[in-house]
Formats: sequence, structure tokens, C-alpha cells
Amino acid sequence: MVPIDSIIPADSPRRDGEDPEHIRALAEFEGALPPILVRRDNSQVIDGMHRLKAAILNGRYEIEVRFFDGDENAAFVLAVEANIAHGLPLSLGDRESAAQRILEVYPQWSDRAIAGAAGLSPKTVAALRRRAGEDTAAPDARVGRDGRVRPLSTAEGRRIAGETFAHSPGASLRAVARTAGISVSTAKDVRDRVSRGEDPVPPKLRALEQGANQPRTRDIPRGDHHPARDGGHRGKDAILRILQQDPSLRFTETGRLLLRWLATHAIGPEDWADRLDTMPPHSRAVVADLAIGCAEAWREFAEELRTGTRVTA
Repeated sequence: MVPIDSIIPADSPRRDGEDPEHIRALAEFEGALPPILVRRDNSQVIDGMHRLKAAILNGRYEIEVRFFDGDENAAFVLAVEANIAHGLPLSLGDRESAAQRILEVYPQWSDRAIAGAAGLSPKTVAALRRRAGEDTAAPDARVGRDGRVRPLSTAEGRRIAGETFAHSPGASLRAVARTAGISVSTAKDVRDRVSRGEDPVPPKLRALEQGANQPRTRDIPRGDHHPARDGGHRGKDAILRILQQDPSLRFTETGRLLLRWLATHAIGPEDWADRLDTMPPHSRAVVADLAIGCAEAWREFAEELRTGTRVTA
């Protein structure tokens, strides 16, 4: 229970505001209403403005709330989803306006993910995306409703699968296809190409990429393959930014814990370069042992993530 005068009105997806008749109906309801949803950091309503105004109409000074930990954009998406799931329905115009705003802040979300949040069809969202001119600066991947990041081009998915097969030739086709966002048949074709020492991306697909001014990657060689030395991976900061936009991580407590853990433990060359000169000579060997042990632990972690097979010592 919190004081009503401490609560800030919602950043509502309802363009015309609250419905007075619905407020009066709630005020006359004799049973208990669900708690309203409020951002913890600024006490702004996410869902429940009609219930809040009904409480004010009844002369109440306190109201039951549930708190949400998240930023403005995440709160708005949650507000749209909540207003679609229950209460007074959003109009078509409200839902389209909400989808346009979600497109602006989360352009990497798939049409289906935005459609699911806004209560629209994927075709409607695709039309809104085209109308907004998103294709002029389209991201190279989109986040689906399940939270998985899928490349817009199968070439990128083929390269991810190629790196996995080069490092682990016996990896499951289904597991690799799921990780890379490609079909099982495409994963099999990639495996066959890697085993022959060919580029996992067919020449025609590479030609299309070159026509779009995208960089071409070299063929994956036979034998030992180390993705980090190939320079084909995204940088640490870019990967963390992609993960931070993943709705299945942003909107769950376990997901947020994982993001904080990754941000704390992931390092790149820029993180340790300045520390070499400050390291006492007598400590370097010990720190080197620590670094090697951590690197091995991360390698085993990566192996299990890519193949779905537990790595044991």
C-alpha cells in the first residue's frame, strides 16, 4: 500500500486518456480490484490508471501496487501488453501507435515480437516498419517472440553454424540450427561444406552480400579453427548490447541476473591492455595462471552452449 499522492500518472498507450465511464464503473465495484503496476524508480503508473482514478473518486488515500524494475521503454511495452491482456481494450489506433513507438526503440525486434506486444498482426507491423523507412538502416538481426536473436540474412546464420562445426564437427544438427537461427537442412549443408574446407556461405549468397556492400569473410579452413583469432566475432560490447535488448532477459529476474553476471565477467582486450604496465613483475605469473584457468572455464562454457553437450574434465 502506497500513498496515492506519491504516484505519477502513466505514460499511457491510450492516446485519448482514460474513459470516465469505466472509472465510474470501477469506483462502484464492491469487490477488490487487482493492484496497479508502478515503476519502482519513479513511482509512475505502468498499468492501472482507471483503477487509480477510481480510488481517488472513492476518496481513498492509499492504493495497492506491484513494483516493476525497468527503464522507460521496457515499462511502455509492459503497459501495452497489460492493456491488451485485460481491462478496457486499446483501440486499433492506440495499438498501431504503440507498435510504431516500439519499432522506434526496439528496431531489432521481429515483426511477430512487436505484433505480440501490441496486439496486431505481423503483416500490420511489417507495413508500419516499411512506412517508417526502417529498411534504410535495418539491423543485421532481429529478436523473436521467444527472445532468440535471428540473423536477417541466412549468410550470418551459416557463418555461426560454420564456426560451430569447425570447432565441434560432431555437434548436433538440430542444436546448431537452433543456435544459428537456420533450418536443419541448411545446417547440414554448412556441415558438409566445412568438412570439404569450403566457405559455409554459397557463392551466390556471398555475391548478394557483396552487392549490398557487406564484407566478405574468408573460407573456413580444415582442421583447427579458433573463432577469436579469425576476428569474425562481434565485439564484447556489441554482444552485450544485443543481449540487453532480448525481451526474455530484460523482463525476467533470472534474465536480468544473467545480464549482470555477463557484464561483470566478460572482458575484452580494451579491458586489460592498460593493466599490463601496472602489474608487479612478481605477480604476473600468478595472474597468468588465473587468466588461463578462466579462459579454459569460458571455453568449456562456450562448448556446452554451442553443442548442448556437457564438457567434463
